[in-house]
Amino acid sequence: MESNRVKKNRRNEISYFDYSLLFITVFIICFGLVMLYSASSYEASMTFGDSKHYLTRQVIFVIAGAVVAFFVVKIDYHLYKKPLIAFLIYLGSIIIAGLVITPFGVEANGAKRWLGFGNFSLQVCEVVKVGVIIYMAYAIDRFGRNVKKLKLFVRCVFYTFGPVAVIALVTKDLSSSIVIAAIGMIMLFIACPKISYFFAIAGMGVLGFVGMVLIEPFRIERFKVWLNPEKYSDEGGYQILQSLYSLGSGGIFGKGLGKGVQKLGYVPEAQNDMIFTVVCEELGVVGGIAVILMFIFMIWRFMVVANNAPDLFGSLIVIGVMAHISVQSIMNIAVVTNSMPNTGVTLPFLSYGGTSIFFLIIEVALVLSVSKRIKVE
Repeated sequence: MESNRVKKNRRNEISYFDYSLLFITVFIICFGLVMLYSASSYEASMTFGDSKHYLTRQVIFVIAGAVVAFFVVKIDYHLYKKPLIAFLIYLGSIIIAGLVITPFGVEANGAKRWLGFGNFSLQVCEVVKVGVIIYMAYAIDRFGRNVKKLKLFVRCVFYTFGPVAVIALVTKDLSSSIVIAAIGMIMLFIACPKISYFFAIAGMGVLGFVGMVLIEPFRIERFKVWLNPEKYSDEGGYQILQSLYSLGSGGIFGKGLGKGVQKLGYVPEAQNDMIFTVVCEELGVVGGIAVILMFIFMIWRFMVVANNAPDLFGSLIVIGVMAHISVQSIMNIAVVTNSMPNTGVTLPFLSYGGTSIFFLIIEVALVLSVSKRIKVE
C-alpha cells in the first residue's frame, strides 16, 4: 500500500524550470545591448569607423554563450560533482590564468589580463570565477557538516585564495581578486557560519589587501582620487567627475535614449565600467533604479532556486553565481557613484566585454540546470 502511494506521488511529480530567471536574464541582456550601442556608437565611429563595432562583437559572444548555455542546461549538473571533472575544471581555470605570462598573454593599459586568439581575447579571471564556484561547491558538499572542523575549513579557504593569489600576482587584477574571494567566502559562510573563523579571514584579508595596495603605487593614487576627485583630476579623478556630472544631468527621467552628452568623449570607457552613468543620464534616476530592481529580481530568483535545490551541491552552485553577480554589481555601481575607489569592475550583462557576458550566460545556465532538477507536485 505504501509503495503504491510512493509510486503515485512520483507520477504526480513534474520537473520545475525557472522561466522567471530565464526571462529576466534575456531581458537584461537585450537591455544591455541597447545601452551598449547607445554608449559606444560615438567612440566606435571615431576609433573604428563603424558605430556598431562594439555591439557586433558583443552580440557574437551573446550568441555563442546562448548556444553553450543550451547544452549546459540539458546536462545534469551532478556531472560536475564527480571528483575528476570538478578538479579538472578548477585546475584548468588556474592554468589558463597562468598563461597570461606566456606569449599568449595580451597586454592592455599596462597589465596582462587577457589571452589573445586572433581578433578575440579571453579575460582569464572570468574562467577562474566559474572554476572556483564549481570546485568550492564540490568541496563543501564533500565535507558536509565536517566543514566546520578547522582543518577542513582551512582547506576550503585555500581552494578560494589559491586562485585569488594567482589573479592578484600574475594579472595584477586586484578588483577581480576581491570578487573571487567574495564568491568563495560567501559560499563557505552559507555552509559554515562560524563568525570567529570569518573574523580571522577578514583580518588576514585586510592585511593582504593593504600589502597589495602598498606594492603598487597607482592603487594609493586611486584612494586619493576617491577622497578628493577634484584635486586629483589629472591623476584619475577626471573619469569620476565626468561620471558624477553624467549622473546628475539626467534628472528624474533622463535626456532620452541616445541623447546623452557625456558619452561623447567626456566619460572614458563609457561602454565598459561606466555604462551605468549612460543609463542614468539618458533614462534618469528612474532608469538607474529600474536596473537595480532587475538585478534584485534576478538575485531573488537565485535564492528561490537555491532554497529548493535537490541537494547541497546544487544549492551551492546557485549561491556562487548569486554571489558573483551581486558583489560585482554592487562594486560597479559603488564606483560609478564614487562610493568606493575605482576598481575597474564591469556591470554584469550591461558592460562591454565578450568573455564576461559569455561566462555570465553559462553561469545562469548552471542555475537553470539546477532548477530543472527540482521536482514539484
